[in-house]
Amino acid sequence: MIPQKRLDQKLAAIHADPHGCKEFIIADAKDADMAFGITAPGPHRGACRHGFNESEGCYKTLTDYRQQIREVIRQDIVDIVLLSASNLEILGMREKLFENSDITPAARANDTSDIWVVRGGKYPTDYPSRTFRSATLDHIKYGKITEDHSQPHIGADLGLYSITFTNNLDYDHQALMAFQDFRIEAEKKKFRYFLELFNPNVDPGIPNKKVAGFLNDHIVRTLAGVTEAGRPVFLKIPYNGPGPLEELVSYDPQLIVGILGGSSGTTLDAFQLIHDAKKYGARVALFGRKINLSEHPLAFIELLRRIVDGEVSPVEAVKAYHGVLQTLGIQPLRSLQQDLQLTTNKQSYK
Repeated sequence: MIPQKRLDQKLAAIHADPHGCKEFIIADAKDADMAFGITAPGPHRGACRHGFNESEGCYKTLTDYRQQIREVIRQDIVDIVLLSASNLEILGMREKLFENSDITPAARANDTSDIWVVRGGKYPTDYPSRTFRSATLDHIKYGKITEDHSQPHIGADLGLYSITFTNNLDYDHQALMAFQDFRIEAEKKKFRYFLELFNPNVDPGIPNKKVAGFLNDHIVRTLAGVTEAGRPVFLKIPYNGPGPLEELVSYDPQLIVGILGGSSGTTLDAFQLIHDAKKYGARVALFGRKINLSEHPLAFIELLRRIVDGEVSPVEAVKAYHGVLQTLGIQPLRSLQQDLQLTTNKQSYK
């Protein structure tokens, strides 16, 4: 019998005691190459290693990005590492880095148009989100198209599926039809997924204060017609403040809610976000840019874990993080005073 990974143990514990369980799941979202392209690994802070150097700077390479992922896996603190299918093939199937790890691999199963964040592109801001899938479930699980779905998977049996409702009937209907097709295929192929839902990426024609309710209602309405076999293992949503989060969590205690990290911001932005999300009922945090764009991702991850374990406060964690940078001789991007400022979602922190 294959032993359960840490994720499955935590999910079981949360379902057994939704209100009292202290477990918290942390995922490192290293799937940014499916959104940002070349800029995904983050800026190269040393001398540029190639001739092309636009005004926005130059960037680390795919080789650098994969090495960052290897280091996170070896650290063994996060519970999930989310990858593109191509990086999963290299690191999971060929290098077998997850084989003896307690970390669960996952792959992005669709890439809607609102994450096409290419330089010069207007897709995320000017057009309602359109559904699209680059990866196939066979390629994520097996690395190839196969008719034999009884064989053990060698890649991942967990993926992220994303929907962005925009209050546009045609686009939202198309998104739901695609989601239905995905669920049916996933159930047939024994593929698990977690469901990412963004706030509308274009003006939905409603007041800003109603966006959180719009999203919560869509989540419940969408899943009400889905039986257990086709439901997500957890949600990934924006943190719209304590009230909307508590509303969703209390509505259905068996629906595990996770928050996404969003833009990088200051270190306190990240640490306060994960602290408050847990305080108001979230049981998962999926941080991508906040981890990847930090000066020392491994130290950053360790302090995220210490915060959700109740060992340090967000402010104490920022100070400890700067202490690590000083010890290692790493120049911080911001002074300690600047890094102790909240710059994103300030209206949501209570």
